[in-house]
Amino acid sequence: MTVVLFHYQAPPDLARRLAVLESEGIRVITVDPADRAGLDAALPEAEVLWHVLAPVDATLLGKAPRLRLVQKWGVGLDTIDLDAARARGIRVANMPGTNTPAVVEHTLLLMLACLRRLHAVETGLRAGAWAPPPWVAAGLGELAGRRIGLVGMGAVPRRLAPILEAMGAEPVYWSRTVEPDAPASWLPLDELLATSDIVSLHLPLTAETAGLVDIAELRPGAVLINTARGGLLDEAALVEALQSGRLAAAGLDVFAAEPVASDHPLLALPNVTVTPHLAWLTGETLARSLDIAVENTRRLVAGDPLLSSVI
Repeated sequence: MTVVLFHYQAPPDLARRLAVLESEGIRVITVDPADRAGLDAALPEAEVLWHVLAPVDATLLGKAPRLRLVQKWGVGLDTIDLDAARARGIRVANMPGTNTPAVVEHTLLLMLACLRRLHAVETGLRAGAWAPPPWVAAGLGELAGRRIGLVGMGAVPRRLAPILEAMGAEPVYWSRTVEPDAPASWLPLDELLATSDIVSLHLPLTAETAGLVDIAELRPGAVLINTARGGLLDEAALVEALQSGRLAAAGLDVFAAEPVASDHPLLALPNVTVTPHLAWLTGETLARSLDIAVENTRRLVAGDPLLSSVI
């Protein structure tokens, strides 16, 4: 029996699917990320860790002497201490593409919510104001006719760009290398930031990309969307630009420190739409991810090559 620690609060449908796996030789122990005692109790017998967002550092790995694989549910690896895993001979794999449809749709959702000032309109309506204040009404807009700057050209922007174009927008992109088959035109990063009506971030967080996006370079009146990683920009500079009105709005699914503090100034701004790092999270994403996690667990036991192996 292979023991898997799933560090996630599994919803009922997923929990039922996990229970069935025991008859197939995989025992899954689910631990809520908030349950530190439960995590410490489960780590010693875990052979596989199904990791979502809670950081996997050297201390955690040190409590799991039997661990052979860290299977990321998603793509980003910045929450895993790869050097510590490598030193222990622990395999690491991720799941490129499993959450792409969900993140594409959520990114589009945040763009539209910012253009329609959804947070301010909804808050006002719930407080009894049928008509939005003039600053809200005057700022309502459409995607059509706007330049959308995509920072990165991975799976999400590749799928998103044709949708934006079909809606009448002009998608452009920047990445370190020009992609000859990209569904958008390449621009230098400074030009993209200075000329885009909406800037949407789609990069992993690495030593090279941390703080890469300079808020001061965004054109006045622009909208910033971030469904990638909070550390790609300076949050204090973003707060200042939004408070001053130099930026029109922001749609944020990620923050530099997560979970985000309830008193974070971004949460108090009427021109900011926020979600708690769930752009990836749909029932469909969970189903695709479970299939890959189970397959890689079986491959590990059989000694076969892993899907999307990182280490």
